[in-house]
Amino acid sequence: MSDFYRHLVLAIDSEGDVEEIMTVEGQPSGIGWMPDGAMRVTSMKDHKLLERSPGGAVTEVADLTEHSTGHTNDMVIDAQGRAYIGNFGFDLMGGGDPHAATLVRVDPDGTVTPVASDLMFPNGSVITPDGTTLIVGESMASRYTAFTIGADGSLGDRRIWAQIAEPPPIASFEETLGNLKVAPDGCALDAEGHIWAADAMGARAIRVAPGGEIVDELGVPSGLGIFACMLGGEGGTTLLLCTAPDFLEHNRAPVREAVLVTTTVEVPHAGRP
Repeated sequence: MSDFYRHLVLAIDSEGDVEEIMTVEGQPSGIGWMPDGAMRVTSMKDHKLLERSPGGAVTEVADLTEHSTGHTNDMVIDAQGRAYIGNFGFDLMGGGDPHAATLVRVDPDGTVTPVASDLMFPNGSVITPDGTTLIVGESMASRYTAFTIGADGSLGDRRIWAQIAEPPPIASFEETLGNLKVAPDGCALDAEGHIWAADAMGARAIRVAPGGEIVDELGVPSGLGIFACMLGGEGGTTLLLCTAPDFLEHNRAPVREAVLVTTTVEVPHAGRP
């Protein structure tokens, strides 16, 4: 997991023991693994993709600055080692007016290619078990958008996979966020083809069916916001929730109030990540 404001990538086992894996001064976000076991991590503020080898050496893979209009953010890596990476699209922490962002693909050799445009805050992403479909959350549009992955890694057949709520008007920061009802954030795909998503606006995790129906939801007893989730553990039915009082950097960076919470669900993990 990434700890944004301590600038650390951490490994935490089921007993709560913590290991520091690497430091990312530019603020870590998306994590994924290459076919050879190397770990790749996005560095948010300097728009870099980094790699930590199985031996622990850290190198820069790519600079995404040319295609980033906001912090580099979440990522999913396919079976061939191709990374699909989004960015905020605007200055979220500074209260900038929202606008669309570009999704890029970084090939194993570090080549950067824009593969989809006009996405409203591309965020948590998954790839189906057969490797043919990428589904990306658009946090500022309350939806998931799907693409067919070509043999060369290109994306086609763009379609709405799930419209969870009516999208807000894209206007000022205050107007857009004030009318945003559901903001899908970090997410995981399950074996029934549903997505567990953190709802960054609703202090909950929601299980979304294709089309957009919310078929299950849960919160945490403390009422904290939920900003990422993933399925794992033995059998893939442990749902890990990343929670905090809010997502604002000026509130979160000076303190350590975020909490990891787990619960057990019935349907196991599927696909990538």
